[in-house]
Amino acid sequence: MSELPNCPQCQSSYTYMDSDMCVCPECGHEWSAAGESATDADTLLVKDAHGNVLADGDSVTVIKDLKVKGSSSVVKVGTRVKNIRLTEGDHNIDCKIDGIGAMQLKSEFVKKV
Repeated sequence: MSELPNCPQCQSSYTYMDSDMCVCPECGHEWSAAGESATDADTLLVKDAHGNVLADGDSVTVIKDLKVKGSSSVVKVGTRVKNIRLTEGDHNIDCKIDGIGAMQLKSEFVKKV
């Protein structure tokens, strides 16, 4: 039986294979079994309002009141958003906000916690 590498994000030794990807059950990080060099070229670089690099699973804080399109709700300054997911496009953060639900945010209106 071959030895699988530790998770590069949290260093957990409980990694497992899922088709051609290695998966960490503790933090949910997935990476190519061929090595990190193959995924570095595909990595999406997203920065917050202060220039900090964001990653999947980070927590961020909203720095400006944001109107929710199609609703009378507002996401207030200081709202903490946990476990973000980065996507491509204009609204490059996919998240779920308590009391509002799933939505997409622009990285220029958040800061990393």
